[in-house]
Amino acid sequence: MSASASNAHPPTSRRGHHRGNRRVALVTVVTVTSALAVVIWFALAGSTPENTGSFPVVTTSPTPSYPVGHVDASEPSGMAPPGAHALAGYSRSYVSDFSGTTIPPGWFKFTGKPNIDLTGQFGARHVLESGGLLRLNTWRDPQYANKWVGGGICQCGLARIYGAYFVRSRISASGPNEVQLLWPASNISPPEIDFNETGSHHLSTSWTIHWGVENSIDQRSIIIDMTKWHTWGVIWSPSAVTFTVDGKAWGEFSTRANIANVPMTLDFEQLALCQSGRYCPSAPASMLIDWVAEYTPLTPTERTLR
Repeated sequence: MSASASNAHPPTSRRGHHRGNRRVALVTVVTVTSALAVVIWFALAGSTPENTGSFPVVTTSPTPSYPVGHVDASEPSGMAPPGAHALAGYSRSYVSDFSGTTIPPGWFKFTGKPNIDLTGQFGARHVLESGGLLRLNTWRDPQYANKWVGGGICQCGLARIYGAYFVRSRISASGPNEVQLLWPASNISPPEIDFNETGSHHLSTSWTIHWGVENSIDQRSIIIDMTKWHTWGVIWSPSAVTFTVDGKAWGEFSTRANIANVPMTLDFEQLALCQSGRYCPSAPASMLIDWVAEYTPLTPTERTLR
C-alpha cells in the first residue's frame, strides 16, 4: 500500500491502498528451527479470490536460488551487492551502495500528506544517506506540531517495464507501515506490486499484487524477524511475479492478464497514521537500506552470446 506526495517530482500524490474490502488470499511461511513450514489459508471477503497464485515450497538447500549478495565485512549488513550476472537470464543495470552523504541522482524524497489518509505526513528531512545506508526515519517532529512524521523516497528518475529488484534492508522497530514496492510511473494505480510491506509489525511482512479497476488484490505473508538484515527481491516478467527473501522464493503470482505491463518505479516509504488509529509508533523507527541492485532481462542475442 502507499500514498505520498513529492515536491521533488511532478506527481503530487502517490499510492492509495484498500485492504479491507477486497478479496484476499493469504499464505504464511513460518520459520521452524532451520526449516520452513508452509501454512495456507484463505481469508474471504465476499467470495473466492480471483487468483491465488502458485506457492513454491521454500526448501532448506544451503545454496540460494536467487541473488543475496556476497559476504563483505565492510558493509553495514555484512553483504555487498550481487554481481553483474548473479541472476540467470538477466544483467545488472543499476546498483547503489548508498556510500555517500547525499541521495543518488534519480531518487526523490516524499513530502506532504499521503492521499490514503490526510492525517499522515512525510518530511524530506526524514530521509538521509549516511554511514553507508539509506535511512528512512519516523519520529515526532516539532516542525509538524510534534506529529509522527515518516520518510518516503522513489527512484522516479528510472522507470522500466519488467526487471528484477533486490534490496538489502532491515527495520529498527515496529510502528509505522514500512513498504518496498513498484509503483506506476504514471502515478495511476492499480497496478501496484508491494514486495515487502510490514503492516506496522516487526515479526512479519507481506507481498501484494494489485490489479484492475476495482483494485483487486492477491496477498501473502511471511513470519520473519524484520529487525535482522535480509535481501528482499521481486522478479517481474510478463508471465510471473516472483518474490524472494534471502535467495529463496516465498511466493509467485502467475496470472498473466493481471500482471502489470506499464512502466514502474522503485519506492520505499514509512506511513504513520496515528490520528486514524493505524500504524502508530510508540518510539522512533527506521528503515535501513544497505544497497539496491536491479537487473534487466537479456535479449535473445545476449542470451546466445552468454
